[in-house]
Amino acid sequence: KRRGSTPFAAQQHLHRRSMPVDERDLRPLPPDELSGLVRCTSYSPGGEHRQSWASDSSDSVISSGSDSDGSLYKVILLGEHGVGKTSLARIFGGVEDCADAEEAGNTYDRSIIVDGEEASLVVFDIWEQDDSQWLQNHCMKMGDAYIIVYSVTDKVSFEKASELRIQLRRARQTEDIPIILVGNKSDLVRSREVSVDEGRACAVVFDCKFIETSAALHHNVKDLFEGIVRQIRLRKDSKEDNARRMANAKRRESISKKAKRFLGRIVAKNNKKMAFKAKSKSCHDLSVL
Repeated sequence: KRRGSTPFAAQQHLHRRSMPVDERDLRPLPPDELSGLVRCTSYSPGGEHRQSWASDSSDSVISSGSDSDGSLYKVILLGEHGVGKTSLARIFGGVEDCADAEEAGNTYDRSIIVDGEEASLVVFDIWEQDDSQWLQNHCMKMGDAYIIVYSVTDKVSFEKASELRIQLRRARQTEDIPIILVGNKSDLVRSREVSVDEGRACAVVFDCKFIETSAALHHNVKDLFEGIVRQIRLRKDSKEDNARRMANAKRRESISKKAKRFLGRIVAKNNKKMAFKAKSKSCHDLSVL
C-alpha cells in the first residue's frame, strides 16, 4: 500500500494517488503489520511550486517507529452530499490541483508535524462511496476521530450534521472520540444560511469542537487537520505529554491573551450564562479538550 508522507502542500508537487477503500482498510491493523508499513509518495511531473503549510514538516518518512507507537490515526469524514468533504480530503492529500484528481480515489494518508511531533493520518472520504448500510455503520465504529461537515449555505446539511452527531454518540456511547463540526464554504457570504453562532451553539450542545473552513480558499483547512491531531493526542497520550505541549503553547501565548483567558475563567465560575458563553468560545480552540 502506497502512503504519502509529505506536508499538506509540499515544495514540490508531490502527491499520493489514493485508492478506493476495501475491507482490509476498515479493519484495525495488527502492530506487526503497522510496523512494516513503508510510506512514500509519487511524483507528478511539471507540478507548480506551492507554499508549504508546515515549514518544519519532513518531505518523506520511511517509518517503522511512529506507526508502531500508535500515531497512525484513522479520521472519517461524514456529511451530506455536496458539502465539500472530498475537497477538504483532497487538500489534505495534496491532489486537489492534479489533472487526475477525479480518479484519485477516496483514502488519503499523510504524515504531518504538529507541535514539533510527527503524526500520520489516514483520512477516509468513504461515507458516500456506495449505498451500503454496512459501510456507513462500520464508519461509525472504525474511526479514531471524526470530522462532520456541513455547508454554511445549506441549512438542511447543518441539520443532517446534527443527526450524524447523534448517530455517532449512539455508536460510540462509552468512548471519548474526538469530533470536529466543520462549517465549510465560509467564503460564500451572500449565500450563507447558517450563522457562526448557530454552528458554535450546536458544537456546545453536542460537546464537540467547531471550525469554519473554505476549501475553495484553503482557509482553516490546515488548522482543521492539525486540530484533529491535537484532539486525538489529548485523549490518547499521557497527562505528562499533554502538559508539556500545553506549557510550550502557553510560553508562545501573548500576555494579553493569558490575562483574558484568566479573567474569563473567574467570571465563568460565578455565572452560568457566562459559563456557557465561555464554553462556546472554547469550542473554537482545537488545542484543548
